[in-house]
Amino acid sequence: MTSWHGATPTLGNLCRVSLPVTDAPAAPQFDPDARTLLVTLNGDDRPGVTKALFEAASTVGAEVLDLEQVVVRGHLALSMLLSPGRDENVLVDRITRAGRAAGMRVDIEAGRGDNAPRRTGRAAVVVMGAPLETHQVAAVAATIADHGANIDRIRRLSRFPVTTVELDVSGANLADLRQHLALISHEVGADIAVAPAGLARRGGRLVVMDVDSTLIQDEVIELLAEHAGRAAEVASVTEAAMRGELDFADSLHARVATLAGLPVSVLDDVRDAVRLTPGARTLVRTLKRLGFTVAVVSGGFTEVIEPVARELGIDHVRANRLEVVDGALTGRVLGAVVDRAGKAAALREFAALEGLPLTRTVAIGDGANDLDMLAAAGLGVAFNAKPLVRRQADASLTVPYLDAVLFLLGISREEIEDADAGDAAPLG
Repeated sequence: MTSWHGATPTLGNLCRVSLPVTDAPAAPQFDPDARTLLVTLNGDDRPGVTKALFEAASTVGAEVLDLEQVVVRGHLALSMLLSPGRDENVLVDRITRAGRAAGMRVDIEAGRGDNAPRRTGRAAVVVMGAPLETHQVAAVAATIADHGANIDRIRRLSRFPVTTVELDVSGANLADLRQHLALISHEVGADIAVAPAGLARRGGRLVVMDVDSTLIQDEVIELLAEHAGRAAEVASVTEAAMRGELDFADSLHARVATLAGLPVSVLDDVRDAVRLTPGARTLVRTLKRLGFTVAVVSGGFTEVIEPVARELGIDHVRANRLEVVDGALTGRVLGAVVDRAGKAAALREFAALEGLPLTRTVAIGDGANDLDMLAAAGLGVAFNAKPLVRRQADASLTVPYLDAVLFLLGISREEIEDADAGDAAPLG
């Protein structure tokens, strides 16, 4: 039988009291030489299989040490580790009979002891592809093995619109594994993210997004420039700035100058023309359901961004403001420009307001002016980004669906759809 060893305070005198480090009970001590049975069952899944197996085992009073079950395309694989007690032969017979009666293949292996304790260095490795190909998974598995880490469990997070699997890894050096898998990601063409596992995977977060070409498909300054007849000129400057070839603040002032004289009514036209990135509504809606805080930071303009943010229920907005005089744009920006440093500062400010450490933050962006923000966040995600950004981010997404960020956080497509169905909310 399992025994518990609680920690008892030692009283020396009134001034000396030795207290336990925690008020939780000590871990149960299982005899490493105790006989155990590893039972594995395989066959077609149907209701009642697990019930039949455990009802058969319960007649002998075996102790459950571990249990895991998975169903893939209707095929059930169940493994259980049991302490058989004194009636091992009876237990084996009854489990075998019950399994075969349910149409299952039953294998029972006798041994000694419980599972070996999992090693430290736990990480969640998410691999995503459209399609996800076997050579890509093979490359990831080989890299994990080369680092001396082990894949303990695997589960599928999504099949649509991309195939995503999450590998639960132990024995990993997080920083080294993340660095090497980033190289593998580029080599094999799969999106790969590495994050701490365990409690670090759970709890509240702050998610901060860029806007242009991230939350929305457009570049707002370019939509405005079309009204001024300067679209091509502005687009070339924007592209150079996003590649990091030009100072963002200087490039913004130059582009905004081309808008001088435009009537303020063009802002309404641009707001109507903005297109959300596929999956943007789903991403924000799901994050809010989880109780996360969502923010946007942009080198664009509040006049266009704030209405979009209000519609989506986004909590914080930081962007530039255009100067308007006598109903027309002056070609100038009011106040300090939200540039590369400004985006990182906004992330830190929002985290402080929400009482969250930076390790609980996620940043998503596509351009060079997002790099400081991505570096400051606990998880920096490059979304369909320039090569410079992909190389420096913690994770890179090359699929055109913004809600794929949810998979990087360990949230499955099934969980998203179940929540939508419960609220009768449309997918988007």
